[in-house]
Amino acid sequence: MARRKLSHEGTLVLDSEGLSKLLADDEQVVALVAEARSRGMEVVISALTIIEVVHARTNKSRLNWALSGLRVVAVGDEEARATSKLLIGAGLHGHKYAIDAAVAEAALRQHRPVAMLTSDIDDMVKLCGDRVRLVAV
Repeated sequence: MARRKLSHEGTLVLDSEGLSKLLADDEQVVALVAEARSRGMEVVISALTIIEVVHARTNKSRLNWALSGLRVVAVGDEEARATSKLLIGAGLHGHKYAIDAAVAEAALRQHRPVAMLTSDIDDMVKLCGDRVRLVAV
């Protein structure tokens, strides 16, 4: 598999699939996160991503270890309002796309350039447009 290259500096955002694969020690995701860090990029997730990923069989020690190396972006009132505007602008409904939209909104606020590891390329294109480089995982 060809390795995808990231920019120097900026931010790498993990969506739920990115975090899940990091927790599962997926070779591609671990390599991309390591590359991002070596290039001076900050690695971030939305606080909602934790909720989406955690389940009864989640290895809590592994989760805590992974989270210790990430910046968790809070979702408060201002972020929720911005996320709602993003959903409306994309013509999407919060019932189905709420967490994706919150992740996209968080990504759009990060230091540029921004790349996102995601399995939801189609949805994230609708939400982020060309303002975030999307990397399929």
